[in-house]
Amino acid sequence: MRIIDLSSPIDARVWEPNPVTHTVMSPAEGAVHMAEAMRNNWDVDFDPAELPEGELLSLDTLTLTTHTGTHVDAPSHYGSRPSYGTPRHIDEMDLDWFVRPGVLLDISDGPVGAVGADRLREEFARIGHTPRALEIVLLYTGADRFWGTPKYFTDFRGLDGEATDLLLDLGVRVIGTDAFSLDAPFAVMIREYQRTGDKRVLWPAHFAGRRREYCQIERLTNLEALPGSTGFTVSCLPVKIAGAGAGWTRAVAMVA
Repeated sequence: MRIIDLSSPIDARVWEPNPVTHTVMSPAEGAVHMAEAMRNNWDVDFDPAELPEGELLSLDTLTLTTHTGTHVDAPSHYGSRPSYGTPRHIDEMDLDWFVRPGVLLDISDGPVGAVGADRLREEFARIGHTPRALEIVLLYTGADRFWGTPKYFTDFRGLDGEATDLLLDLGVRVIGTDAFSLDAPFAVMIREYQRTGDKRVLWPAHFAGRRREYCQIERLTNLEALPGSTGFTVSCLPVKIAGAGAGWTRAVAMVA
């Protein structure tokens, strides 16, 4: 079995709208930290110099949002009062949603903005496959080429409401994208709303989750490495963060 990494890294060195901080406690500092913890919490004295080279273990501390890096959005992220009842947090989701056959749809052609249902139907016809219930649909937009730059957050393609509903009507419950968001860029949606006064253009893909329960994988990468539009299994099990609206995932594709 070949495993293809579909996950973007969490990297404090690159630009993010919500900056990441990453501090490292060295193995020598870790030894001192351990000795202090032993003394303060358990009244045990230990000289860190007794350890080989005076080192114990390193320790990384990060401050970031659950929407940094490749992550899975839970229903509770989309709103607090969905029409179907209480929205589930990421730690409450069915794990069998997240290890399923995958379907790759290429929607990279066209301008920045929202893609409609007809464009998805064209892609179904091109690849000769309509997504089935519980298959994981991955959207290739090409946005990951801008990863690590401000353009990653402004230059991409998302789904409109009808396109999202089309996938949900087919029984899809996990939709992934290599872009920052499953919706169109924020500025594009807001300008369209200001032009038309139509609130349906505001975050339609996310707000679809207020009507029906589903999850998104955002900030995927390397989708062009997949062997085809089908013929692979996606694993995107989210980190089990109690009460959270999202959880990081090391998303991969498995090819037999």
